[in-house]
Amino acid sequence: MSQPEPPNPKSPYFDLAKKYNLKIEFKPFVQVEGVSSKDFRQQKINILDFTAVVFTSKTGIDHFFRVCNELRIVVPDTMKYFCITENVAFYLQKYIVYRKRKIFHGKAKFQDLIDVIVKHREDSFFVPLSEPHNAEIPDLLDKNNIKHAIGTLYKTISSHFTNVKDFDYDILVFYSPSGIKSLKENFPDFVQGNIKIAAFGPTTASAVEHEGLRLDINAPNPKAPSMTMALDDFLKEHNRNQK
Repeated sequence: MSQPEPPNPKSPYFDLAKKYNLKIEFKPFVQVEGVSSKDFRQQKINILDFTAVVFTSKTGIDHFFRVCNELRIVVPDTMKYFCITENVAFYLQKYIVYRKRKIFHGKAKFQDLIDVIVKHREDSFFVPLSEPHNAEIPDLLDKNNIKHAIGTLYKTISSHFTNVKDFDYDILVFYSPSGIKSLKENFPDFVQGNIKIAAFGPTTASAVEHEGLRLDINAPNPKAPSMTMALDDFLKEHNRNQK
């Protein structure tokens, strides 16, 4: 799993491991590095010029409020928050009194959230993203004539695997194009062979195929809205074929 180990012992990943007697290793392929408040100021963005903020991840929320704190910006109670999923929206409770704010969320994809945002096109939106980020987001905002500004609050950089001697796994699971990039940087001679590759999200799937790799497990899909469900379906079918 190319992400940190879940802190919740009831994570569905652990249920999956128990169900199929799997050995799961969590190895983040990317690291998030916050942009300093000094570097953010150089982007010439004044957060208080905006009436709404768009969050595509919990990481974005953490770094938004970090930068606001460092710059001594008091975010007004009138600020609206638009989050890509309900789960991301609930994460705002870490920083604000949730029930007293105007908070909106989509279902899973940014296109879903755009449908909500266009109903508030009178607002001015600040969109904190990483560098690099998905071009689909600014493209959809432009296409729908939404007044917005993209701000870089954190950077996604490849992790370095200095202690991994034998890259011996049956399934590799990726959640972002950056993870695929990190794989190629760490293991330039990587040959997929019988290793199965799972990708979450269309941009991650595209990155897999762009690198000439084979995509074996794709999520979300109509039958499996989560990665654990997609892996469950794959393993169930695999075990059936082994009998």
